[in-house]
Amino acid sequence: MRKTKSASAGPKMGRSAPEDMDAYLARVPEPARATLEKIRATIRAVVPPEATEGLSYTIPTFKYKGMLVSFAAFKNHCSFFPASYAVIKKFQKDLNNFEISKGTIRFPLDKPLPATLVKKMVKARLAEKAAKARK
Repeated sequence: MRKTKSASAGPKMGRSAPEDMDAYLARVPEPARATLEKIRATIRAVVPPEATEGLSYTIPTFKYKGMLVSFAAFKNHCSFFPASYAVIKKFQKDLNNFEISKGTIRFPLDKPLPATLVKKMVKARLAEKAAKARK
């Protein structure tokens, strides 16, 4: 998996924007850092080797044939962004215990989304991309 740097235009953490996913995560305080590291590892376990990780709008993002998924830490929660409302809708029953909106799944700073659910959502995004490529 390649790592990419990305110019970003989102909110800054500290004095300057982080340069890559590692720098972003290094700035996140515990317990959110450990939570996001688990999310990152779960995503890495299912994305193709050609997928890249970097930042988009200053948040950690995996790209594969375009934007795949993102995640981030905020003051009172962490978020997972599947970049697809269809994916959120598809797994809506599994997300009943989480706050969801059109493009965001929010979860506690100290409790990552279940790894099996993250894997399913990432695989669903990969399937969406494959279907789009066939058209």
